[in-house]
Amino acid sequence: MTISENVKTVLAQVTLAESKSGLNTGQKTTVIGVTKYVDAVVARELVAAGITNIAENRTELFLDKQKELSDLPITWHLIGTLQRRKVKDVINSVDYFHALDSVKLAREIDKRADHVINCFLQVNISGETSKHGFSPEVLGQVLPEISSLSKVNVVGLMTMAPIDATDDELADVFTQAKNLQETIASQKLPHIPCTELSMGMSQDYQQAIQHGATFVRIGSKFF
Repeated sequence: MTISENVKTVLAQVTLAESKSGLNTGQKTTVIGVTKYVDAVVARELVAAGITNIAENRTELFLDKQKELSDLPITWHLIGTLQRRKVKDVINSVDYFHALDSVKLAREIDKRADHVINCFLQVNISGETSKHGFSPEVLGQVLPEISSLSKVNVVGLMTMAPIDATDDELADVFTQAKNLQETIASQKLPHIPCTELSMGMSQDYQQAIQHGATFVRIGSKFF
C-alpha cells in the first residue's frame, strides 16, 4: 500500500476509536507521524498525504529533517530523551516536547527557551526500568517546582505501555494515565493545564484513544 492509502486507513481507525471512547464526547486526536526511520523525501510524502504533525526522537535528526522540510506547514514534535547539554541547540525549534522527565531538564528548558514551550511530562506508569519518566508517586512532589517555571507549559502527560502488553495491561496503563492527567488538571496549577494525553503508538493507538489519548505517535503503520 502507498503512504497515502496507509494514512487513510489509520485516520479511519482513529475516527472509529474516537467514537468508541466514552470519556469525551467529540474527542479529537492529533495524529503525529514519527519519521525517525525514513528520510526527508519520504517524510514529505507523509505531509502531502495530510499528516502535518511530524516527530523525531533525536536532536540532530530533528534539526536536519526540519531544515529539509522548512517549506512545509509542519508542527514539530520532539519525542525522545533530551540531554540537558543539547537543550540550547533544539528547544526553540520545537512546537511540542513529549519527554520532560526531570526537574533539572525543566529548569534547563526554562533557562534556554526564548518563548513558552509546550511540554508533556513523561510518566512511567508501567514501572519498567528501561523507560524514563517520573513515577506516579513522585510526580505530585515535583509539580509545584515545575509550575514555577514560566517558559515551561505542561500541556499534558506522556506515557508508553510495554511493547508486549496484553489488552488488559494496555487498558490498565492507559486508564491510570488518564486518571492521573485529570487529577493534575483539577489542581489548576500555574503553567500546568495538563489537558492532553500523549500515548499510543502503531501497535496500540486505537486502545489508547479509547482510553483518552489526545495525541498518538505513529510510525510503522504509515510506512
